[in-house]
Amino acid sequence: MYTFKKEERLCNKRLIDELFHNGSSFLCYPFKASWLLVDDATQTTAAQVLISVSKRRYKHAVDRNLIKRRLREAYRLQKQQHLYDLLTNTNKKIVLSLGYIGKQIEPFDLFEKKMLKLLKQLSEQVAK
Repeated sequence: MYTFKKEERLCNKRLIDELFHNGSSFLCYPFKASWLLVDDATQTTAAQVLISVSKRRYKHAVDRNLIKRRLREAYRLQKQQHLYDLLTNTNKKIVLSLGYIGKQIEPFDLFEKKMLKLLKQLSEQVAK
């Protein structure tokens, strides 16, 4: 289950608007996570994710793409055991936004460590 398919990406504008207007959020530096429980019957996966990096902070597309690539990879490797298992057991579905708010480009091992912390924190909040 170490894949990141098209169905797992959040593209629906209605869901994105609802996420940012009605969702909960928390900081886990260098990430900001916003999430919302949904009852959408059309959603096939347990979680849909939107990944973003500020254009204001990182002017060059090369830098933004590098950060997004690292963020996606860290999420892809850890989503199953720390998030999907909980969501499938409790029969819940969420939409999630991961934004990078760090001031510099960090190495991948830090991304992995922080993503693990973020997913544990998210699973605690969803379980409530």
